[in-house]
Amino acid sequence: MSASSAKKTTVKKVAKKVIAKKAVSKKVTATKSASKAKNFQALVCAIDGECFWSRDGQILSNLSDLSLAIGSMDDEIFLHHVSTEKNDFADWVEHVLQDQDCAEALRKARKKEQAQKVVDLHLSKYIS
Repeated sequence: MSASSAKKTTVKKVAKKVIAKKAVSKKVTATKSASKAKNFQALVCAIDGECFWSRDGQILSNLSDLSLAIGSMDDEIFLHHVSTEKNDFADWVEHVLQDQDCAEALRKARKKEQAQKVVDLHLSKYIS
């Protein structure tokens, strides 16, 4: 075998290995993406009678609305809904939106910023 034909054979073998590695890599990435997508769920929206009516007049129907509302509401309004005795947001999230994990975390949040972070974190598991 001449030097040039040996070189061509080696190049072909290397090229085949690279192509095979790329194909395997794409398949693994696609499988990981598909398994991550399975963990998402549809965002639950409350029907009219079960919407959350904030003291400042905002009407909330889902976690996205709750995040926006908490971010824009005055501390006084927030403290009306969240105190040591009650947490209206957590109760609504648990009983209407059926997200027990988010409700549990909201019960631990005593400040507006903490509550908004909790809601935003839990929103990431939903398909919008």
